[in-house]
Amino acid sequence: MAVEVRVPASGESITEVMVAEWLKAEGDPVRRDEPLVTLETDKAALDLPAPASGVLARIVKRRGETARVGEVIALLEEAPAPSGAPPPPSGAEPAPASAEPAPRPPAPPQPVAPAPGAAAAEPRVMPAARRLMAERGVEAEQVTATGPGGRVLKEDVARHLDAAGAAPAAPARPAAPAAPGGERREDVVPMSMLRRRVAERLVRAQQAAALLTTFNEIDMSAVIALRRAHQEAFQQRHGVRLGFMSFFVRAVVEALGRIPQLNAEIRGTDIVYRSYCDIGIAVGSGRGLVVPVLRDAGTLSFAETERAIADFARRAEENRLTLEELQGGTFTISNGGIYGSLLSTPIVNPPQSGVLGMHVIQDRPVARDGQVVIRPMMYVALTYDHRIVDGREAVTFLRHVKACIEDPARILLEV
Repeated sequence: MAVEVRVPASGESITEVMVAEWLKAEGDPVRRDEPLVTLETDKAALDLPAPASGVLARIVKRRGETARVGEVIALLEEAPAPSGAPPPPSGAEPAPASAEPAPRPPAPPQPVAPAPGAAAAEPRVMPAARRLMAERGVEAEQVTATGPGGRVLKEDVARHLDAAGAAPAAPARPAAPAAPGGERREDVVPMSMLRRRVAERLVRAQQAAALLTTFNEIDMSAVIALRRAHQEAFQQRHGVRLGFMSFFVRAVVEALGRIPQLNAEIRGTDIVYRSYCDIGIAVGSGRGLVVPVLRDAGTLSFAETERAIADFARRAEENRLTLEELQGGTFTISNGGIYGSLLSTPIVNPPQSGVLGMHVIQDRPVARDGQVVIRPMMYVALTYDHRIVDGREAVTFLRHVKACIEDPARILLEV
């Protein structure tokens, strides 16, 4: 009996998904609730389990193809129910004593090892790991997978490169050798659902909002000294490192309390002000940039903030963030400094009204008390929607963030 595999509903805003990876091939046996295919939405990736035990008879939607919610993407041939032979119909004569016993029902199909000479099933490789493997010429079979469900993570590839004596940091991909006759090649790769949605939202933000960016610079000396003095004790007590982001989250929450317009949104002809701060933290992943949300960030301790951000980053790399974690932020912080960015103009994530961009820390000469001294400085940028936030408010917000970071005691004293 054929069983249809359909795209499930994954949230009110999700109407279409892309087939990211089939975990089984046509003809493979599958067990009920065993992960069958990875589907990618514009916010997260999810594994769809098999609705029944049997054999994957036909794949309707191939890797890279899109499907709408409720659409059939595969067909299973259901395995016979593992029950005893049915009783003979009423009135039927019993089988003679010499008759062969009824055959035992087949057991639910189990994955079998490939026959000699056949290729083993290809390990599941996460996108970031796949890119690094391609750049370094590493095969999936060479890497020991430690991710959930036997997935190969980027960290697994880096460990393999370390063990082999190669630096894990990947260099720029070398250009492909020219084909005979000077032929030049183009690789056409479909955009992921996440990249499509990011493109749509960024264009919509530029078209629908009146975006303006203001800049400032922050002397990071006090925070660096504070981290150096308390890092060891903090890590021993809380099991997580004290980073810069927790300081900026707290400073942003304090500043949003003073400038509520940056924590508000335009809804039709109304302005919606919020009494809570759900701060989106932009993190890189194997699928691109995602923005998980710290709910009620103002109620979190430094340790809770650092643990949450570290957990977001780890699960973003493994594509294990949930849809709920990626929705509903009221303000966003993006740290381009981890990639070496000196200065940028971040784009607001609609319907939010502001985004703070952090950048790389560099030793620069600055004037202090009439003397030129060297200080670790960071440029910060605030992009805001000028329809709801005036320039005075934006500058005041950024100056308060600067004051909190340069004098961290202000965060605790709320001054």
